[in-house]
Amino acid sequence: MSSVGDTDESPGRAEVSLWTIAREWTRLGCIGFGGPPAHIHLLRRLCVEDRRWIGAVEFEDGMAATNLLPGPASTQLAIYCAWRVRGAVGAILGGICFIVPGLALVLLASAVFLARHPPEWILGAAAGAGAAVPAVALHAARGLVPASWRRIGTSRGQRTRWFAYFLAGGLTAATAGSYLVIVLLACGVSEVAVRRQARRAPPGSARVALGAVAGHPVVLGGLAALCWVALKVGALSYGGGFVIVPLMQHDAVTTYHWMTGAQFLNAVALGQVTPGPVVLTVAVVGYAARGVGGGLLAAVVAFAPSFLFVLFGAPHFDRIRENLGIQSFLTGAGPSVIGAIAGSAVPLGLAIQHLWQVPLLAGAMLWLLLARRGVVSGLLIAGGIGVVLAVAGGPV
Repeated sequence: MSSVGDTDESPGRAEVSLWTIAREWTRLGCIGFGGPPAHIHLLRRLCVEDRRWIGAVEFEDGMAATNLLPGPASTQLAIYCAWRVRGAVGAILGGICFIVPGLALVLLASAVFLARHPPEWILGAAAGAGAAVPAVALHAARGLVPASWRRIGTSRGQRTRWFAYFLAGGLTAATAGSYLVIVLLACGVSEVAVRRQARRAPPGSARVALGAVAGHPVVLGGLAALCWVALKVGALSYGGGFVIVPLMQHDAVTTYHWMTGAQFLNAVALGQVTPGPVVLTVAVVGYAARGVGGGLLAAVVAFAPSFLFVLFGAPHFDRIRENLGIQSFLTGAGPSVIGAIAGSAVPLGLAIQHLWQVPLLAGAMLWLLLARRGVVSGLLIAGGIGVVLAVAGGPV
C-alpha cells in the first residue's frame, strides 16, 4: 500500500471532486440495505468496476485492513475509499454522506416507534419485527463462525481455546452484559499471551491495554453514560456489526432504563431494515435516552473512532495487517464476539411479551437458519404479520 505522499499524487484522487464524493456516497447511504455485504458490493462496484478510482488489489487490501479495526468495518471501508480518492477532506465528507441518510431515517422512525401513544398498527409492526430479532442474532453469529474457525488453527489446543472464548462471550452476553467489553478484551489478550509465549516474547503491552479499559468508571449518568455506551459501540466492537447488540442491551435496558426490552427489540429491528450501517441502532438508544439530541450525540460518538482510525491509520494499513499482536488479539476476540452475538439471543428472546410472537420467532428461525433467506425480508414479513394482527385486534 502506498504512503501518504504517494497517495496524494495518485491520478485518481485529483480527478474526483468533492461534489462527486458527496453525491455518490450519499447515494450509497440511501440504497445500502442489507448490511456490510451489500455495502462492500456497492463500494467495489462504484470505486473499482464503474469509475476505476481504486485498483482491485488495493480495494481488497483496504477491506482486509478495515476488518482488523474495531468498529463498523463497512463504514470504515467507505471512509477509506473516499480517503483514497480525495484525502482527509474526502474521507470526512464521504463518511458523513454515507452515514447521514440512514441516521435521518432511523431518527424519524424512532420518533414514530418510541412515541408516547403510537398507532396500533405501528405497535404491531414493531412487535412483529421485534419477535424475529433473536433469530437475526443467531443468523449473524452463524455467518461469522467459518472464518473464525479457520483462523484459530487446527491443533486440539487451538480448537479448545476457540470454544472457551466462544462460551465466555456467549455466557456473558446472556447473563452479565455489563462485563462483556472486559470479557472480549480478556479473550483477545489471552490469545496474544499464548502466542507470544510460544515465541518467547513478553505480553506486557496487552496487559496494560486490558487494565486501562477494565478500569473505566462503572457508574455514570446522563450524557456521560450515553457517551460511554456509544463509545463502546464505536471503538470496542470487534467482529460483525451485530456485536453492538449485546454491548448496548444491558446498558440501555437494565443499567440506565432508557428503554424497555421490547423497545430495544424495536431498535435492533430498525437498525436492520434501514439503509446504512447497522451501528445506527445506537442512535435509537440515544433517542430513547435524550431525544433527537441524544440520538445525534450517540451517532457522533459511535462513528468518531471510525474516522480517526482511517484518517490516522490508513497510511499504515500494511503494518497493521502484518502486526502479529493485532492478528493474535483478533484471533482470540473473534470467537468471543461470535459467542456474544449468539448469547444475546437469550435476553432478546426473554424480552418477547406476547404469546403470538413465539411462533413468529420460530418462523423467523426457519426463514433465516434453514431456508437461508435475507434478514431484511424476514423482518419486513414479521412486521407485516404484526400489523395484520394489530388491525385484527390482537394484543400488541
